[in-house]
Amino acid sequence: MSQRTRREFLENSMFAAAAAAATTAVPLPSAVAAARSKSPNDRLRVAVLGVHGRGRTHLAEFGKREDCEIVAIVDPDEAVGNRNGVEPVYKKTGKKPAFYRDMRKAFEDNSIDIVSIATPNHWHSLAAIWAMQAGKDVYVEKPVSHNVSEGRRAVQAARKYKKICAAGTQSRSMSGTQALMKFLHSGGVGEVKLARGLCYKPRGSIGPRGIYDPPASVDYSLWLGPAQYVPLTRPRFHYDWHWQWTAGNGDLGNQGIHQMDLARWGLGEQDLGRGVQSYGGRLGYVDAGDVANTQVCIHDYGKKKLVFEVRGLKTKPYVGAKIGVIFYGSDGYVVMPRYNGGTAFDKDGKVIKTFSGGRTSDHFNNFIEAVRSRDHEHLNADILEGHISSALCHLGNISYRLGSLTSAKGTEDHLKGTEAHATFERVARHLVDNGVDLKTVRLHLGPNLSVDGKKEIFTGPLAEKAGKMLTRNYRKPFVVPTEAKL
Repeated sequence: MSQRTRREFLENSMFAAAAAAATTAVPLPSAVAAARSKSPNDRLRVAVLGVHGRGRTHLAEFGKREDCEIVAIVDPDEAVGNRNGVEPVYKKTGKKPAFYRDMRKAFEDNSIDIVSIATPNHWHSLAAIWAMQAGKDVYVEKPVSHNVSEGRRAVQAARKYKKICAAGTQSRSMSGTQALMKFLHSGGVGEVKLARGLCYKPRGSIGPRGIYDPPASVDYSLWLGPAQYVPLTRPRFHYDWHWQWTAGNGDLGNQGIHQMDLARWGLGEQDLGRGVQSYGGRLGYVDAGDVANTQVCIHDYGKKKLVFEVRGLKTKPYVGAKIGVIFYGSDGYVVMPRYNGGTAFDKDGKVIKTFSGGRTSDHFNNFIEAVRSRDHEHLNADILEGHISSALCHLGNISYRLGSLTSAKGTEDHLKGTEAHATFERVARHLVDNGVDLKTVRLHLGPNLSVDGKKEIFTGPLAEKAGKMLTRNYRKPFVVPTEAKL
């Protein structure tokens, strides 16, 4: 039996086993919550940046702690900032937090201890750096950066200013996931050489491209910040920025960063690997978006591979997972269909062990513990971990954006004989199921880029061209400093 045939047999047998195991999970105990001071003099004062989406979770998590007080809300949309931030906090506590459109004003307040960042992606690194330079500890959402270079600058800032900076990849604090990773790393399914991350999350059209007015309540220049000043070209201002390169990174850097982080963690890799190649397209509709909604990235770690799939069109689960990770071992496999655990199987598809346990609160508790201890090594998701996993997403997008439009047949021929070919065949069937004509479709087939994973640079013939995409042209005064100017 060939390696590919053996792999296909294994994957087909995994469907039934994973589905059966999904109903037999035995929860592990949740992580113990952080100790909470009741002394008003020992409270940590928190500023929350961005309260339209994920920021509301930040408000809830810090707001329920007796040792934290939300004292500032920052959002360039004044209506959102007041409606989702100031008013709920005031209603709950009787104390009205200060409101700022410009985060720099909040950073001038020396009484603020923590800055919690849930802005659009393109602000994450600069906001974190500015906050740490102003003496604050930081909790920053994923991806921790919009490009590779600025993520490394955030890590350097945390070390230089001796600040606690946590990445919002909350799975790293969930007990079920921690136990699963320990099992994996101890050889529970033998030697693991392949991890497959899945982001199967249907996304519809965001509407026609045009020129639109931002909401009147928004300071659009502040919202753009580090990005160049460009007109608004999508109908819905909030959230749909994920699907445009100006501020977003596609679902690879939106939902996918969680599963990318888990895949890298499971493989035990601590750098950006040896190479990357990506292909895909924005398929099934024409809209204002310019990022891929269908994408595959192959990260080369020498003896190990990390394959990541994004599907934005309607799709069926794969091996019982839509948002998850699959680890292929020499003695079995592990399927993680959720944030807080998964199931290990032997080679015949028999359940070995199931892992479950943990919640988002565990991650915020871990952050506060590290703030109290002043030791970044106490963090389950230090900024360095967030940076490496975010950077893998950015590398995939760089290969994709450097790609040439190629027929589906040409893409398939290019991938034959590689680990990626079987993945392409499944993607092709998925596209046909969604009415995409493979005879006429053109995919972005990215180059196979060589990487020095430790130095975080490209090497080889395309090093100069690809290297320019490790950063961006920043708009003054919203400039991420170089390492020398941190």
